[in-house]
Formats: sequence, structure tokens, C-alpha cells
Amino acid sequence: MIKTTCPYCGTGCGLIVEAGDGATLSIKGDPEHPANYGRLCSKGAALGETVDLDGRLLQPQINGTPVAWDEALDAISEGLRTTIARHGADAVAFYVSGQLLTEDYYVANKLMKGYIGSANIDTNSRLCMASSVAGHKRAFGSDSVPCSYEDLERAKLIVLVGSNAAWCHPVLYQRIVQARRDNPDLLLAVIDPRRTASCDGADLHLALAPGSDAALFNGLLTYLHDQGEENALFTTHHTQGMEDALAAARQGSPDIDAVAAQCDLDPASVREFYRLYSRTERVVTVYSQGINQSSSGTDKVNAIINCHLLTGRIGRPGMGPFSFTGQPNAMGGREVGGLANQLAAHMNIEDAQSRALVQGFWQSPHIAAQPGLKAVDLFRAVEDGTVKAIWIMGTNPVVSLPEADRVKAALERCPLVIVSDCMADTDTVRLAHIRLPALAWGEKDGTVTNSERRISRQRAFLAAPGSAKPDWWIVAQVAQRLGHGAAFAWDSPAAIFREHAALSGHDNDGRRAFDIGALRDIDDDTYAGLRPVQWPVTKAAPRGTARLFGDGRFHTADGRARFIAVTPQPPRAALDGQQPLRLNTGRLRDQWHTMTRSGKSARLSSHDPEPCAALHPRDAARLAIDDGALVQVSSPHGTVVMRAAVSDTQRPGDIFVPMHWNDRYTAQGRINTLISAHTDPHSGQPESKHGSATVAPLPVAWHGLLLSRRRLQPGGAYWSCNRIAGAWRYRLAGTAAPDAWPAQARALLCAAEQDVGWIEYQDQAGGRYRAARLVNGRLESCLFITPTPELPDSSWLETLFAAEVLDTQQRHSLLTGRAPQGSDTGGAVICACHGIRAGTIRDAIAAGAASMEAIGNVTKAGTGCGSCVAEIRGMLRA
Repeated sequence: MIKTTCPYCGTGCGLIVEAGDGATLSIKGDPEHPANYGRLCSKGAALGETVDLDGRLLQPQINGTPVAWDEALDAISEGLRTTIARHGADAVAFYVSGQLLTEDYYVANKLMKGYIGSANIDTNSRLCMASSVAGHKRAFGSDSVPCSYEDLERAKLIVLVGSNAAWCHPVLYQRIVQARRDNPDLLLAVIDPRRTASCDGADLHLALAPGSDAALFNGLLTYLHDQGEENALFTTHHTQGMEDALAAARQGSPDIDAVAAQCDLDPASVREFYRLYSRTERVVTVYSQGINQSSSGTDKVNAIINCHLLTGRIGRPGMGPFSFTGQPNAMGGREVGGLANQLAAHMNIEDAQSRALVQGFWQSPHIAAQPGLKAVDLFRAVEDGTVKAIWIMGTNPVVSLPEADRVKAALERCPLVIVSDCMADTDTVRLAHIRLPALAWGEKDGTVTNSERRISRQRAFLAAPGSAKPDWWIVAQVAQRLGHGAAFAWDSPAAIFREHAALSGHDNDGRRAFDIGALRDIDDDTYAGLRPVQWPVTKAAPRGTARLFGDGRFHTADGRARFIAVTPQPPRAALDGQQPLRLNTGRLRDQWHTMTRSGKSARLSSHDPEPCAALHPRDAARLAIDDGALVQVSSPHGTVVMRAAVSDTQRPGDIFVPMHWNDRYTAQGRINTLISAHTDPHSGQPESKHGSATVAPLPVAWHGLLLSRRRLQPGGAYWSCNRIAGAWRYRLAGTAAPDAWPAQARALLCAAEQDVGWIEYQDQAGGRYRAARLVNGRLESCLFITPTPELPDSSWLETLFAAEVLDTQQRHSLLTGRAPQGSDTGGAVICACHGIRAGTIRDAIAAGAASMEAIGNVTKAGTGCGSCVAEIRGMLRA
């Protein structure tokens, strides 16, 4: 039995992994881990389906040719050395990831900032939580999350703003749900333009206009002050700048009517929210990407914090502003200086004393003297040739960065692109000159830090496959070849952690919030068994610290928190006649980032198998778009093709598109190609929630369904694929039919093989075609073509791939395109935890199950992570 930590979101759930039957793994929640107490979401529960070696990068490559490690490492060190000699240290850049472990991050940051001498190391956390970092530093003087998860249970009012926690942090949302069951007085308010699953059961939902959050919270600040809710003792002794913040708030948000007009809300709803907040002492305001991913995200963060400072609702149980982090180790990366504008151990790169302290500790030849290039600017520097060598570790910027096609073109022109990854084929790996096989989750060993500052161990339970190596080892080997051997001579992640802990406590008398100095001397055995602990971890608090600022002391020069005067700004991506719709991007329930891990799971791919653009029925009617029809979503930067999902959960004029799809899973689905690269001036975080776009129907001549045991490249105007049990499922469409479907089908499914079993049916006049490829009587692939979107339900077709030999009835059903009598045609999977399809739930409802509890008892649906509950409630209402 191995205890480890989940590699998905920033909740940091503890896991217990045990070997099952054969090569299978048993993965369940750790009931002793304080982040989840045994709970898991659908993604965590399906981790065992993602640890196979299919598609793994297992050997270093140079220009596509496998090579030994020494050759690859020598090529990297020579490339970096030559680039620095000719163009200077700032011609080199690292782009790293919240998927790295803290020890990996520490080594990469040390090499770049202390030994190469540039601050050009940034992380995909820039796309996630950078505005929260900037807001914390402006208000508190440090990047410190004040709250703990237990505050969710101890609150009387939880405000979810810009956070669909039910899908993006399901375990934390379920803690809220359970807390409300245990304490009926606990209220939940959701502030989000969309009616998401997090709104299910909420006491109040404010579907405000996108981008208007700062006006709403400025109005709340004004209201609280006018209602006499200022905690004068706290503001007088522990804060500064209140009058300026109030003046700015009053100028734009003087009263409820003005706020309602700016936010496009009913004044009564605004008044009710303000009343709830005003009358409730224990308030936790949870925020996430809906706040951060904005060109004024930092101001929005500070508008939220201002309200907590005014009322003194911070540093005490059940209250405070709480940033839910997106990635498993975005916090750990911030601790070691993984952002371009930070030094290690949360020290300030622009402070000469901090630079001297870090350089003295490292005994390094250099120390970066100014902030480096933040993510968007970094890739612009690659584009214009300023950066000539870039090392990308554990992330996929060709999919995730805004104006993604510009990023792709920039990397195509870059003289040296190095990519460390566990997967052999991603949109970014394809562009690498040197590819390095990194260990994946389950193989690597180190620590991560979650949203509540809790450091947990991620432990290996699988052998390293092929030639794959830990990221810290790879970077250290390059550093040694660059002549810095003594400073990069660690033999284990435990040794790196000790150095990291020692630096955090070095010359730190409490002036810096991040301090785990009490762990600097732990031995290897103690590190191996390290239990989850929240920093600071000091001699005074050897068991960690649940929440910060309870003593009213902050990490500013005078110890006082800062109110920030906020003037709301509209989104930079303006709407006009050519781009009339507001484009919002985000996550789906069962997928993660760019699907390199989650896309391998059939279970996780079953709920949303295709990329969809959600739009309001009013917009769909105006644009003559039917639910499920293929549409083109366009902006000045490009076009994507996906299905329309018509839903009144959207505001009119808004569309929502998931961020996950990429060139491995669909023909044209990289939504970040459409997002403009507008960034927040303080944080550098892109405005991923506020694009502008137009939507139009795609004229389709034919539709297709293809199932195959092999990955194929079907071509056409549209295709998307997803994993199913034992095969891959493709949805296809084209704007013009081929001359002969039989020839086209054989070319796609059979390639050069002519001795396989082949059955087919064609109605040429009706535009219908069906074919199946059999190998030794076993179904290998099948194809269905129709002139309309009505295609066979794939659920019964999936069962045919489990048969060793197809019988006559099954072959007949393939040619008719109709399921045999009694076959499973249950439709889409609703509950991913237990694999329960929509048909099973509908049958239970028809049989008399009239509540969630009854449906759970009959089918088990909704009894896992709970993220499907809102959808099942919708089925009950229908």
C-alpha cells in the first residue's frame, strides 16, 4: 500500500494505491488525508486507467531519432552554452508547469536564475493563478492564502465567485454540500455568468455580466461601509488605504441601482447578496479562474479582499478570501520562484537584499536582477527571435496559451526547442528538436502544495519505464554539464527538499510568510514518511499553521494590510458587429488541461465525448443553429469547428467552449487559437474568460460514426475522437461527399491489408453507407455514414468490441445500423464514477425513483463524487 497525492486539481487529495488483480491498480481516497478525508472525484477515481505506457515517450530523441541520454544532455548543454555565448543569458528561457513536483521546480529555477543568470523562467501557472498572487502581494505583502479547507465547514456564508467548484474542485464542493447538510444555517451564494452545476441548491445565484465582478464588489464595499459594518478596531490598527479604496468604489458603484445596471442584474438580487454578506460574520469568499483570467484580474482579487479587510473577516475560523488553485502544484511552484517575477522562497526579485540573500545561500555566480518574461511575452520573444532557445517542461502551450497559432508558429521558427514530457505526441512535443522522456505520476517522487498551503508527498508506486527520468535529474545533469556540478549534486528529491526548506528559513525571522525551515534537517526516512502539513512550519509551529493573519500582522513594511483602490475596467476583447458574442473558456467535469492523461480514460471520455460550444436558445434561434449541429466559432485569430449545445444555462450573447481539445483529439478544436493575448498589467495573466467571437452553422453534406481499435486519421471538415472500452470512437462530418464510399472506407480502415474480413452496405441514392472490418471474425473497426445527424447509438456498438467473434445477428445489426433486440442503448454516461448511463437513470425515474436518494439507491448514480448530481436533478425536473 502506497499513500500518495492526486495529480489533477489544486485540492490535493490523498490517495491510497494498492496492487489489484493482475496488472490492475486499486486507487481510492485516503480517509486520513485532511484535504479529502477519503473522497475522490471522477478523475481521481479513474487514475488507474491512465497509467499504461500507451503513447509514452520512453527514450530521448534528437530530431526524431532515438539517442542515449548522454548524447541528448550533451546536445542541450552545448545548445544552451552556445546561445548564451552568442546572444546573452536572456536568449534562453524555461517554460515549466504546475504538474512538476516542488523539487523539480526548485532545480529548474535555481539553474535559470542563479547560474544561467536570467529570470526567463515562467510557468503555466501564469495562466491559472497569477492574478491571485499579485492581489495577495498587494494586499498582504506576501503571496499567502489565509484560509484552510476547514473554514468551509465553519463558515455561515460561502460565496463562490468565478468558480464552478462542483466540476473543477468537486471534492471541495462536496465538503461544502456536506457542511450544509450538517449545518442548515450555512448559506451558499454563487456569482457566475453561467448557471453551472455549482448553482444546484444554492441560496442565491447572480448571473452577472461577464467582467463586472469588480463593480459588484466595489458596490459591496460601499454598502458595508454605509451600513456601519466596518470593523474599526481592525481597520485602524491593521490596515492602510481604506479611504482611497472607498472613494474609488463610491465613484463607480455608489449604490445598488448603479451596481445592478453595470452588472446587468436585478437590483433585488444585488440587495439580497449585500444583505447576506453584511449580516453574516463568518464569510468565506471562494474565487478561481472566473476572477483570475481577466485583463483586470488582480483588481478583482483586491476588490474581494477589500471587503474582508473592511469587516475584519480574515485570519479567523470560517472567514476569509480563498483562492482555489487550478493545478496540483501551482502553489509549490510559487514557493520556489517558478514565476518570472519571483525569487525562490517567495522573495522579491526586485529587492537587492533578497537577491543578495538568495545568491549568498546558493553561492551562485549570478542572480537575476530583474523580472523575466511572463508567459505571453516569453513566447512573443520566441516569435521575434529575442529568445533563441526554450526548454518546455510538462506543459502544452501550443494548446493552452492565447493566440495559440502564433505560439505554434513561434516554436516552429525557434532555433532550439527542448521539451521534457511523458507523452510522445502532443501538439508541443511535435515541435521539439530534442525530446526528453520524463517520469509520470505514479513513477516520480517528491512533494506538492495544495490550495490551503498543505504540503503532501507524491510517492512512486510504479517502476520507471524505458529510459524515463525525473525532471529534477534531467535539469541537474544539464547544469553539471554547464560546469555547475557541485551546486547540482543531489542524489535524491529528499536532498533537494532539505535545501529548499533551508532557504525558506534562511535569515527569516517571520518577515517572510513562507517558512518551512523546521524541515531543513529531516532525514531521508522522515521525508519518505512526511505527513501532510500546512506552512509555515517553524520551530514555533512544528505541526504547521492552519490559517494566517489571525494576529493582525501582515508582511508589508509596516505590518499592515493594504486596501487597494479599484477602478473597474471592461474586458479588453471588445464586442462589435463582426464579433458580437462573448467567448468564455473553461474546464469540463471529467477532463483535465489538454487531455494527455485524462483523454486515455474511457470512463472520463464518456460524458462529453466531443467539443461543444454552449449558447443560449435565443442566440441559437437568431443564428439558425440547432442543438447538436456543427458550428464554426471564429475570431480574428482563427476558426474552430464543434457541436452546438443549446442551453439556457448561458446568458444571451455569451458562449462557453471547453479548453481541453487539441489536434490529437479533434480536427479544429484548439479554442485558445481564438482568444486574444490581452493580459493583466500587474499579473501578466491572459484574459481567457473574455474573448470575442462569431458563430455560424457549418454546411454539412454527410455525417459519420467510426469505431476502431486503432488510432486513425480520418480527415474531413470535422472529426473528433474519444476513448471507449477497447477502441476509439470518432464522430465525422464533411462538407462534400467522396466519389465512392467503398473505396474511401477501405483506404481508411484497411490501408494496404486486403486479406481481412469485410462487410458493407450502400444506399448510394440515399447517401447511406455502412462497413465493418473483421480480423479472424473479431470486429476491428466499423463505419456508418448518413446524410443527416441521426447515427446509431454507439453504446451497443461498443459492446461488440468485447466479443471474440461476431455472430450472424451481430453482423446483420452492423449492416442495418440497428441494435439487436435487448442490446444496451443507454446513451451518454451521466455518472462517470459508476459508469451509469442516461437510459438507466431514466428507467429508474420511470419506475418511481423520484429523488436523488432514490436514484442513488437504485442505480448508484450520484453516490460517488457528486459532480453529476445537478444533471440528474435536471432529468428529474424534466
